Amino acid sequence: MKPKTGRYSGFIRPLITFIDLLLINLLILVCLRSAMSNFGYHTILSLSWIIISYYSGYYEVYRFTKEITIFGKLIKQFIFISLITFAYVGYKYKYVTPNEVWIYIISCFVSVGFIKFSIFFLLKKYRLLYRGNIRNVIILGNGKDVEELKLFFTTNPNYGYNLMNVFSLKINKKDELKSCYEFVAKNNVDEIYGSLNTLNSTDLDGLIHFADNNLKTIKLLPDSKNRMLRNLAVEYYGYLPIISLRTIPLDKEINTRLKHFFDVVFSLFVILTVLSWLTPILGLLIKLESRGPVFFKQRRNGLNYKEFYCYKFRSMRLNSEADLEQVQKNDPRVTKFGKILRKFSLDELPQFFNVVLGDMSVVGPRPHMVSHTEMYAKSVDKFMVRHFIKPGITGLAQINGCRGEVENEKDIVNRVKFDIFYIENWSILLDLRIIYKTVINVISGEEKAY
Repeated sequence: MKPKTGRYSGFIRPLITFIDLLLINLLILVCLRSAMSNFGYHTILSLSWIIISYYSGYYEVYRFTKEITIFGKLIKQFIFISLITFAYVGYKYKYVTPNEVWIYIISCFVSVGFIKFSIFFLLKKYRLLYRGNIRNVIILGNGKDVEELKLFFTTNPNYGYNLMNVFSLKINKKDELKSCYEFVAKNNVDEIYGSLNTLNSTDLDGLIHFADNNLKTIKLLPDSKNRMLRNLAVEYYGYLPIISLRTIPLDKEINTRLKHFFDVVFSLFVILTVLSWLTPILGLLIKLESRGPVFFKQRRNGLNYKEFYCYKFRSMRLNSEADLEQVQKNDPRVTKFGKILRKFSLDELPQFFNVVLGDMSVVGPRPHMVSHTEMYAKSVDKFMVRHFIKPGITGLAQINGCRGEVENEKDIVNRVKFDIFYIENWSILLDLRIIYKTVINVISGEEKAY
C-alpha cells in the first residue's frame, strides 16, 4: 500500500494570494490620497479580498481551466471589490474623487490580471519544457470518448498529464481489470479515468473499492446514452466532460489553510493555557506510580498513509504489547492513575503538540496503531479513505460513541462511516460542534474511555 502520489503544488495559490494582496495594498499609496492609506481600509480591503475570492472561487484555477473562465473570475472579483471601495470612500472620505477610485481599480485589475495570467502560462511552459508538475494517469475503457481523451492527453503536454497506459477492456475484461490494478499498485499512478460506456455497475464497484483502499483518484467519462443524475463535480478537458466521483471540501487550498490556521491557533491556546501548568503535575503523578517516561509515543498512520509518532501521557506500565494490543476493559497494564487519565481523555492532551508539528488536526478521523491500520485496510471496505485528510485528536465517530476498544467488526465499520461523512461534509462549524460535544463528553466521562 503506497501513499498518495499526486504532484500537487500547494505553495502556488498562497504565493499568488500574497502577491495579489501586496499589489492591491501598495497601489493605494500610488493611486489614492494618503488619507486612504490607513490600517482600517487596508484591513477591510484585504479581508474582503480573501472572503470574496473564497466564495467566488477566484483561486480555483486548474491546469484544464480555460482562459475565458479565468478572465470571468477576474471580472467578478473586481466588481465586488469596486463596490466595497466606493462604499468605503463614500462613508469615510467623500473628498476622494470617483476618477481617483477608478484609476485605482483599473490599475489593480491590470496588475493582478497580468500576474494571474503570467503564472498560468508560465506553469504551462514549465510542464511543456521541463516536464514538471506532472500527473500520471491511466484510462479504462474503449470507444470514441476514450479515444478523444487519449488524444487530449497526448496532444496537450502543457496540461501536465502523463498518460501511462490505456486498458481497453475489449478482450477479457476481468483479466484486464486485474492487470490494471496491478499496474496502478506498481507505478506512481495519480488518477484513473474510466469510461461509463465500458464499465458496468459491477466493474465500477470494484474500481471504486480498489481506488478508495489505495488512495487513488477516480474520474469518469459520462455514459453518452444515460447521463448520471447525481450531484457530482463536472470538469471540462477541452470539450470533454469529466466527472469527479468524490468531492472533498479539504481538497480546496483555502479550506486546508483555514483548517490549519484554526488547528494551530486552538492548539497553541491549549498548550499555553492548560498544558503549560498541567504537564508538570500529571508528569509527577505518573512518575510516582510507575517507572518509565512521562510521555508515550506510538507510530500511527496519518495523511496519505504517512507514518508519524503520536504522543500521549503514559497511562500504562511499560510492556512489550503496547504497539500490538488494544487496551481492554479492566486491562491490568493500565495504572490506577492511568485509569483517571483515560476516563477523562487527559492522556490525549499531548497530541496538541502533534497538531502544531503538522501531523494531526484537532478534528479528524482518529489514527490507529500501524499494526491495526494494516489489518483493517485489508478487512474493512473504504477504511483507507480516512487517510485522505489528517487524523484528529477527536472526531465525528468519537462524539457518536465509536471510540475506544474495537470489540467487533460493526464497531470499526460504523467508525469508518462517520469518518467518511466528515471528510465529504467538512466545515469549520462542524469542527466547532465536534469540539464542543467532545468537551461535554470529557467532563461527563465516557463509558468506553478505559
